[in-house]
Amino acid sequence: RINIFLFLVFLSYHCYSEYLDIWDVDMVKQRHEVNKQSHHTHLYASDHLIVRRAQQFQMKITFNRPYKPKEDKFAVEFVIGASPQYSKGTYIPVFPTEERQSTWRGQVIESNDNVVTMGITTAHDCIVGKYGMYVAVVTRYGIRRTRRDPNWDLYIIFNPWSPGDSVFLDDEEQREEYVMNELGIIYHGAYDDISERAWNYGQFEFGILDACLFIMDKADMPLTNRGDPVKISRKASAMLNSRDDEGVLVGNWSGDYIYGVAPTSWTGSVEILLNYASSGGLPVCYAQCWVYAAVFNTFLRCLGIPGRVVTNYFSAHDNDGNLKMDIILDDNGKVDRNRTKDSIWNYHCWNECYMTRPDLPEGFGGWQVVDATPQETSDGMYRCGPASVAAIKHGQVCYPFDASFVFAEVNSDVVFYRRDKEGTLQPVKVNTSHVGRMVLTKAVLHDGRKDITEQYKFPEGSPEERRVLEKAEEFGCQREKASVPEGDVTVEIAALEVQLGDDFELVLEFTNRSSQHRTVDIYISGSVVYYTGVPSAEVVLKTPTVKVDPQQSKKKSVLVHSKDYQSELVEQGNLHFIATGKVKETGQIITAMRLINVHNPRLTVQVAGSPRVSEEMYVTVEFTNPFKFRLENVYVRLEGPGIMSIHTKQYSMIGPGTTISWTERFSPRRAGTTKLMASLDCAALRQVYGETEITIQP
Repeated sequence: RINIFLFLVFLSYHCYSEYLDIWDVDMVKQRHEVNKQSHHTHLYASDHLIVRRAQQFQMKITFNRPYKPKEDKFAVEFVIGASPQYSKGTYIPVFPTEERQSTWRGQVIESNDNVVTMGITTAHDCIVGKYGMYVAVVTRYGIRRTRRDPNWDLYIIFNPWSPGDSVFLDDEEQREEYVMNELGIIYHGAYDDISERAWNYGQFEFGILDACLFIMDKADMPLTNRGDPVKISRKASAMLNSRDDEGVLVGNWSGDYIYGVAPTSWTGSVEILLNYASSGGLPVCYAQCWVYAAVFNTFLRCLGIPGRVVTNYFSAHDNDGNLKMDIILDDNGKVDRNRTKDSIWNYHCWNECYMTRPDLPEGFGGWQVVDATPQETSDGMYRCGPASVAAIKHGQVCYPFDASFVFAEVNSDVVFYRRDKEGTLQPVKVNTSHVGRMVLTKAVLHDGRKDITEQYKFPEGSPEERRVLEKAEEFGCQREKASVPEGDVTVEIAALEVQLGDDFELVLEFTNRSSQHRTVDIYISGSVVYYTGVPSAEVVLKTPTVKVDPQQSKKKSVLVHSKDYQSELVEQGNLHFIATGKVKETGQIITAMRLINVHNPRLTVQVAGSPRVSEEMYVTVEFTNPFKFRLENVYVRLEGPGIMSIHTKQYSMIGPGTTISWTERFSPRRAGTTKLMASLDCAALRQVYGETEITIQP
């Protein structure tokens, strides 16, 4: 009996050895191996293979015997989604011979003993996401297919390095910045007093790629749409806010953040995205525009779409398409706050992503505006874009998506109206250059600023600008046509830097260009405003009378005390001054506006120890309370991409003049130049930051 059994085993092995059998598959997925290196995915903290589409990657298949090309038939199969179908591009068989190919191309690169190295090139427009992989062999008894093995799963993302991909960006330095850079700088403050803060996009951190794919799953986005960056960026624009679809972030501009994290406290995107994904899609609290833009930027770069955060200074929120921000004055030239409803954001952050636009005429590809901050609905949902920056610059606001809204954000006029006793409104001054004063983004591969205003509009008053406005009006955008005569008296408010807690002098300069004496009754109003331009409280009101000699200038100073504004200051709050008045001799109305950016104290961040991978280091965060009041329930956050995960610490109270010092130990995970970033937050003091740059050696 034993001899018969051994004979049957031998016979079975001999019969099956005629046909290929799959013993093992190597996805060549280690960080140092060819796939992740050539596909620029070596920084992703993932044990799976991550490749970019339209570019060949390799895998090694070990069979039970040497592969015979003329006799053996096998295929590598890729599937995505619950019900894979060849017709929908969710089931893709890849064959090793030129005679038989599918939408993806395959070839045998090397055959060595029992090991076949297969080269696979995905389609340039294939679905982006997580695929399962199988190997199937044709035998006399049917098809033998490997079982499901999660270790063989792979991610396919967009490829800015491939000319065939719709997100191709033909500049290596820009690819390094807009795809590979984990560190960002977000600009805020005022256009003539710019503030900046670092941000950890963290697109390569563990779990972030899965979180970004989860966002599309949560949105029930069809798999067939997930190869199109236009559709993905538009869907993400809706999903990054929670207004109508249980998206990632809850917006909050109230100042009350007791049930979440204050928007000014975040230092990066990682915690936000991981919390959203791990909770199964519970929106994260809280966000304002720069948080929406920063997290959206992580989403774009993680999926391989070139992206950047953009700040527009004096950004108009035009909800009726009339390209006007109206300020109503009474008959004496004083601002009528009950009737003045329009507001201009001191700054607004949105995103640009780089892609072709096959749905638009030639020339309107490249950078596209997308905005996740919920301002107005678009096709029934709170989203904005993608809108071609080139189309905005040339007034082609008819093109999808939402180009007219973005056009108004950078091109609206500020119109001052005088309202007489009968209620009639008459325009008395039109400021065509206040809105969209400057558009900034981080420079390529260094921490400087890049002014991209000229990409959105032609110089103010140029013939090209007039033609653009005429073109925009053909598509329904209307501006104020009134011709307001130039007066002979002007007023300007000088710029100045103010530290929180300082008393300061506001200086107004009156200029009389006439040959006669002029007397001006002036109203000087100073308000604390949210960065959205909405006033919180009026803290200064002065009504001096100023006499100016012929062909002369005269300065008038107003002292502003910290006790008047500090208790009213809101987070991201600034002081907005409007000077309006009436010239007695001529009845002329004069106006001037100035935004004062109030600077907060900063944190000190210092590191110690040997800056090498896996060696122990220390970081110390220090802060001194410079105020005469105590700070209560203070939260400090600290993180550094590639070297330190998020750490938090709470202080119940920091007394006046008291210094806190917090030291944490860490071991860098990888080499390179990065930053350690810290924030401090409490109800009485928002937006306090500190950072230090550090270079880690291998």
